[in-house]
Amino acid sequence: MRRLDNIDLRLLRVFVVLVDANGFSEAQITLNLSQSTLSTHLAELEKRVGAKLCLRGRHKFRLTDVGQATYDAARKLFADIDDFQSRISAVSRGITGRLKVGAPEGVFTSPHLGMRKIIARLMKPDFDIFVDLVLGTPSELEQRLADGDRDIVLGPLTQKIDGIVYRPYYNEPHYLYCGKGHPLFTRRDATITQEVIDATRFSVRGYRQFDDLFRVGHPRAAASIMQMEAQLMMILSGHFIGFLPDHYADRWVKDGMMRAIKPRTYTFRSLHNIAFRKSDAERPVIRAFLECLPKSALQ
Repeated sequence: MRRLDNIDLRLLRVFVVLVDANGFSEAQITLNLSQSTLSTHLAELEKRVGAKLCLRGRHKFRLTDVGQATYDAARKLFADIDDFQSRISAVSRGITGRLKVGAPEGVFTSPHLGMRKIIARLMKPDFDIFVDLVLGTPSELEQRLADGDRDIVLGPLTQKIDGIVYRPYYNEPHYLYCGKGHPLFTRRDATITQEVIDATRFSVRGYRQFDDLFRVGHPRAAASIMQMEAQLMMILSGHFIGFLPDHYADRWVKDGMMRAIKPRTYTFRSLHNIAFRKSDAERPVIRAFLECLPKSALQ
């Protein structure tokens, strides 16, 4: 068995990014390294491990058994290093470590959710926090949190996974919108009946499809989206109606490109939660994030 105590952690980090990117092309962009440099790093790691880690060709990238074991062990190692840094920071003057955050697309335009302010507050002079931020659907983020890939996530989370702490954060208003050019755009709300709504193309959120249909009483979806920007495009096309958070639609409403349809009838509030693993509740970086929440957050 070859000794592995001389493996450079940098090589392992490059390898993890390479695997996460599923090949060289995306990894080059993420790491800002040339393909030849990536190949050199990979070859050096394989030399130190003593085995081939992946099979790569023009159109295929696949891990060997040793490569998969190395990847899994490296991910665990980096998680342990992050935990070590967080624990040491608890007895030092400041807070240090990597904080892996997840949020759905669109939360950053909300003044009430305040994600921009939270991140700004985490940049205190005595904090040395590396923020690793990803966007995704609520279900994706919840699963990544449960799998250990995220430390803390924010959003309309509904799965209620065991071992996860959910803290109510903000009730976000949503309304039903249509875009300029849509037949309902210039129509008075009083003349928009359920029959009129039922005859209109409806764009739903793919991860909450039945919820959207139920709220409107619409018989079927004519389009499905997974991101708020995609929903915005569907509505602005002038051919679909669909739900959006009020803060996300506000700019387009003010510009006269979109309007809410019967806002007293077709509206709901989506509860956003802050979620983290129960086992991480005392980690300094988690506590620091929670302390940076706006005072207006739900308790």
